[in-house]
Amino acid sequence: MTSLSLAYATCHYEFLDFGKSKTIIFSHSLGADYSMWEWVVQIIKSDFNIVLYDIRGQGKSTNSQKQITIEDLAKDVIQLLKSLCIDTPIIFCGLSMGGLIGQYLSLHYAEYFDSLILANTAAKIGNEEAWNTRIQEVSTRGMCSVLEQTAQRWFTSKFRETQDAEVSLILQRYQNSPVEGYCANCAAIRDVDFRYVLNKITLPTLIIAGREDIVTTVDDALFLQQNIKNSKLQILEAAHLSAVEAAAEFAESILYFK
Repeated sequence: MTSLSLAYATCHYEFLDFGKSKTIIFSHSLGADYSMWEWVVQIIKSDFNIVLYDIRGQGKSTNSQKQITIEDLAKDVIQLLKSLCIDTPIIFCGLSMGGLIGQYLSLHYAEYFDSLILANTAAKIGNEEAWNTRIQEVSTRGMCSVLEQTAQRWFTSKFRETQDAEVSLILQRYQNSPVEGYCANCAAIRDVDFRYVLNKITLPTLIIAGREDIVTTVDDALFLQQNIKNSKLQILEAAHLSAVEAAAEFAESILYFK
């Protein structure tokens, strides 16, 4: 584990170079950190070199700006990849907010990537009113104020009941998210909309959805598939954090896609 100094942040990352012919970089969801990928990584590490990183203002990555855009976060990815001098084809895999970053990268920096995986995401996530309400609530009451609703959105009731220890650990990390970084990232999600430019994405794209995801629904995934020319859709039995709840199936989807 190490860090990279960027213009307005320090990026905490890990590069697992196994000498494989392809590299995959994972981008996590809002309020998480790169540890959310640990079970998927354990399954696919025999097939890929792997880059894990914390999005600016989340996990152990810092942020010195009050306002952040998806463009800023995408440029962080490019700076990280340039610093690593990776010489193998790169797959970008982003979940939720990470999927928004992936859409921006595929539209503006497609030459850096071999293919794209968009998981539990949408061309437009939520609406301005909902995000402003979330920002106001977290700013005044802290991360604990949205913890219970996050648990219900991220995981099915069955997973919460049977995997209580894992859910509790992930929610603890969520609760420990820096409030300023979290709110800045909420605003970045609020302000981006790719609905009208998806047809410009040319990278081969795998879209992964959770059948019980109420945040970014199967309908959202179908919209992505219908508007991204070279794409296919995989639906998993999971809610929003499918890479955790259905890690084996998520990893299998990646291996089949490669």
